[in-house]
Amino acid sequence: MTVATNVVWHDSKVTKESRCAHKAQRPCIVWFTGFSGSGKSTIANAVEHRLAELKQHTYLLDGDNVRHGLNKDLGFTDEDRIENIRRIGEMSKLFVDAGLIVVTAFISPFRAERQLVRDLVEDGEFVEVHMSTPLETCEQRDPKGLYKKARSGQIKNFTGIDSEYEPPEAPEVTLDTSTMSVEECVNQVISYLKEHQIL
Repeated sequence: MTVATNVVWHDSKVTKESRCAHKAQRPCIVWFTGFSGSGKSTIANAVEHRLAELKQHTYLLDGDNVRHGLNKDLGFTDEDRIENIRRIGEMSKLFVDAGLIVVTAFISPFRAERQLVRDLVEDGEFVEVHMSTPLETCEQRDPKGLYKKARSGQIKNFTGIDSEYEPPEAPEVTLDTSTMSVEECVNQVISYLKEHQIL
């Protein structure tokens, strides 16, 4: 990857603090990680809906949606997955600087890349939500038919089948949609945000 060397950072007169004050909220990244079919997008959408009801300013970034635009040039090799998360992390950092609560739903299989995103923002601004739904449950659901294709060899580098997933070692929130309802999952995330004075 080529790195530009002739660029200079320009500070803005409007600060992160003033943007947050204008929105009357604390920004953060709520980062959902887990296998395909674990419930990331469903719960992330439901959490954003609840936050909207609470009059919070949010933006939802979903893995499939981002790959339709910003990251449509990336595949699913380990290298492309790393670059995918790097770009999402940088975009999420900008949204936090804008004073938003960013809700993201990405498999994001590697601990190092999730740590990279955590390190981009201030302490307390990265809330890792591990969707710990067992692989067997995710494969039984197979909402997009991807596991079936991966098992038959039609899809390569599929997380949980022929590409590794590294579960979080100390996530802020752990959810399992094989045993928890959508409402229970949302309530647990919202409770965490309230307990840590984000809401």
